[in-house]
Amino acid sequence: MKRNINKTDPTLISLISDLKSKERENGAAIWRDVAKRLEKPRRNWAETNLSKLERYAKDGETIIVPGKVLAAGNIRKKIVVAAYNFSESAKIAIIAAGGKAIRISDLMIENPQGSNIKIMR
Repeated sequence: MKRNINKTDPTLISLISDLKSKERENGAAIWRDVAKRLEKPRRNWAETNLSKLERYAKDGETIIVPGKVLAAGNIRKKIVVAAYNFSESAKIAIIAAGGKAIRISDLMIENPQGSNIKIMR
């Protein structure tokens, strides 16, 4: 039996809805994937540290974190990181390394086709 999960954060509900509609408009499956991950309980969301981004991302890549980016570790690569949320020190470290820390909704507007984006868990 499948349980209904009810979200109460209006910003999150709007983002999930926008992701699904963008997938229908453009046929970019990445947006539906991110929406499904954000529909899960928050305790199951991705929490990615800077050290993981440094280890697995290449210079110049665009990474989506369907959850929160935390500041443990260092980052020296110039990458674009889109996430639902950032710790303040993680955002500062990404920008200091020459990268960009943006919201998922902003990335969806910049790249509606979802091309050349990696999802980091």
